[in-house]
Amino acid sequence: MKSGHSRIFNLLAIFVVGSLLSFPAHAQKGSLSDLSFLEGHWLGTFNGGPIEASWTAPASENIIGYIRMMKDDKPTMYELFVFEQTDNGPVAMVKHFKPGMVALEEKEVHDHYVFLSAKKNQALFEKDDAKVRIIYERRKKDQLVIRRGSKTNEEWQFVDLFIFEKIP
Repeated sequence: MKSGHSRIFNLLAIFVVGSLLSFPAHAQKGSLSDLSFLEGHWLGTFNGGPIEASWTAPASENIIGYIRMMKDDKPTMYELFVFEQTDNGPVAMVKHFKPGMVALEEKEVHDHYVFLSAKKNQALFEKDDAKVRIIYERRKKDQLVIRRGSKTNEEWQFVDLFIFEKIP
């Protein structure tokens, strides 16, 4: 029989190894390379109209992009995105505009999301108020999905917000 100390050591070792294996590899920091799957020109539909998006490749510690929503051949809203690398990992900043470049937020205000984790072709961000999470996910070679999540009964529930197909 094993001694009590040996049993405790083995249980502690199992706990430590199990904790390390279940901890997301990018949860500590992350980098813009975790978001490189966003690069490209994308087209989908939203609220009965086309929605177009585009993101650049990571360069100079940033990625920029936009979403343009349209209906009846007219713009309905624009979202401008900037992902910037910080010492704590990437942050996402989003500003919304109505046609005519009329900002929906005050001049110095934008939505701000912090990076939580990433895995191949997927990145998770949380809004600074901790009420919203966004998952950017490349499901297929030519499909990009943005999912929005909120907490229900202490669990995060996500729904597809935008589904895009890659276009030339």
